[in-house]
Amino acid sequence: MELWAQITVGAIALVLALVLPLFVRPLLARAGVLDVPNARSSHTTPTIRGMGITTAAALAAAVLAAVFLPQTGNVTKGSLTLVVILGVVLAAAAIGWIEDIRGLSVKVRASLQLGVGAVATAVVALIDPGQQQLWLIPVGALAVAAYINVANFMDGINGISGSHGLLVGGFYAYAGIMSGHAWLVYAGIAIAMAFAGFLPWNLSRNKVFLGDVGSYLLGASIAVTAMCAFLAGVPVEYIFSPVLIYLIDTFVTFLRRLIAGERWYAAHRQHVYQRLTIVGLSHLQATAVVCAATVLVSVLGIVAAQGSEAVQVVATAAGFAVVLAYLRTPTWFQGWMRRHRAESANPAESGGDSGAAAREG
Repeated sequence: MELWAQITVGAIALVLALVLPLFVRPLLARAGVLDVPNARSSHTTPTIRGMGITTAAALAAAVLAAVFLPQTGNVTKGSLTLVVILGVVLAAAAIGWIEDIRGLSVKVRASLQLGVGAVATAVVALIDPGQQQLWLIPVGALAVAAYINVANFMDGINGISGSHGLLVGGFYAYAGIMSGHAWLVYAGIAIAMAFAGFLPWNLSRNKVFLGDVGSYLLGASIAVTAMCAFLAGVPVEYIFSPVLIYLIDTFVTFLRRLIAGERWYAAHRQHVYQRLTIVGLSHLQATAVVCAATVLVSVLGIVAAQGSEAVQVVATAAGFAVVLAYLRTPTWFQGWMRRHRAESANPAESGGDSGAAAREG
């Protein structure tokens, strides 16, 4: 596949994601599309949300361009797969936009998400004659709907969603290169660059949020790309590893709340990344922890996919160790912060110079 084609897709996604907010932000401000802090929020003041609509436009434009760019292997199948991804991107963004502007009941929202996943899976199965099995449709529907909600649950601090899109898109593009699927390279680059373009807006002084339109877009674009890659025979380690931290964080939090008898659907701040901010880490520091764990698990997944059986076992075990360590990070950082504060308050008891070093850290 031509390098210029990959650069074109990335440039379209990145430039549009960076530029479109200049025009859309004032419109959202005048329309009063604001995120008001609640029990789940990690911010304290109303903030403009819905900026994910620009990320959606950037991602959709990049995927649309990719449909007409050079493909390797089965050109028709690759182009049709990109069309499916484009359709899911637009549909998920539309559902999220309606949720941002008017709100949707849980039943309606879930039905629409499942419907998008079911239609996408059915079409992909039709594209590949070898995958025409009815059981794939409900599984694909659940996978897409589930990850839309995972991305929505995890979209609670500045930088985390943009970074997740950048990382997962990048690893999926690599998976496309290694497996020889040009459409996967294009889709991965488009996702990565579209969300990379959102990050400066999310992290600036006058920050904005993705809103449901953006978190739905993030979850749906990753889920449908993963689903298409799985049906195309891409090694599961390439597909599953980049999203493992998000999945584990959501599942463990859900399980804890269920065991405690809490309403699992009520707003809360019990995810690992939220607890990291509660114990004292900044949004960027907590995001960095999530990203570091994601990168480590993803790299180990690549090692497992490319190595011998022995290497696969070691890499898989190491991946689970990273996951367990990630789940423990709030406790570790809480202990570290307590020691840090104690040493800062009593420098003489900690050896004078060591207290100063602690304050500098």
